[in-house]
Order: sequence, then structure tokens, then C-alpha cells
Amino acid sequence: MASEGLRGQPLLVPESIAVSQREADCAEEHETWFQRLGFELQRFGPESLAIRQIPVLLKQAESSQLVRDVLADLLEYGSSDRIQAHLNELLGTMACHGAIRANRRLTLPEMNGLLRDMEHTERSGQCNHGRPTWTQMGMDDLDKLFLRGR
Repeated sequence: MASEGLRGQPLLVPESIAVSQREADCAEEHETWFQRLGFELQRFGPESLAIRQIPVLLKQAESSQLVRDVLADLLEYGSSDRIQAHLNELLGTMACHGAIRANRRLTLPEMNGLLRDMEHTERSGQCNHGRPTWTQMGMDDLDKLFLRGR
């Protein structure tokens, strides 16, 4: 996503939204940025935009309100993280649903592949809910776990 942007889903019927002239100007000014995020916006008039494409990952989101909120942020702060926040939430949910669940038996190649993937994944030491994905134990800890030495 970071290197290639987001894939967009063209809408069969573009969604028209009324905006201020300032917001329409802002949308035109940041057209490339919106495209990188999977949106295609087209100006229809001085105070009108059409949403022609939305990010595939955000197809369930209220796209017109999201565009309005992002434009408001861009005008007020010069940047916006609303789309990224929606994407992060959605990607976290997708990761959770696609995760390997407890008691699922993995083959040795699957286990090795999972560990190799974790080596290259940022913050792989915890799941998106904050729970640890691994722990390190010394010999004393293992002995206590298996009641050795009693």
C-alpha cells in the first residue's frame, strides 16, 4: 500500500456532492493525492464535485462524508489523516480475521514462513489488539513451567 497506493473501485453511477468553491479548488489542487488514496474526484462546477472512484478497501464507508471531512482537514491544517485512520482500522480488522487462530495445526513450512514474515513485519511482536504474539523464556522459566526440580 505504501509503495503502490490503493486500488480504486470505479462507481457505476458517480456520486455528486455539493461543496464550497474553496473545497472544490482544494480537491483539484490535491487531485494526485486523492488518486494515490484510490479516490477519483471530478469537478462538475464551481461548487460541485463528483466521486467517480473510491478505494476498494473503503467501499463500505460513507464516501461523500469522508471526502468532505478530508477537504475540511486539508483546508484547516494542510493535511489529513482521516483516510489513513479508516484504512488502518479496516486493515487491522482484515488482519485479525485472516490471522492463524489458536489450535490450528500448521505444517513445518507454514511455521517457518510465518516466522520469516514476522522478521520483516513492523510491530510483529503484538497483534492489532495489543496482545503479544510471542514471548522469550529462559531455561529457568521453562523448568518452572514443567515443574522440573521439584
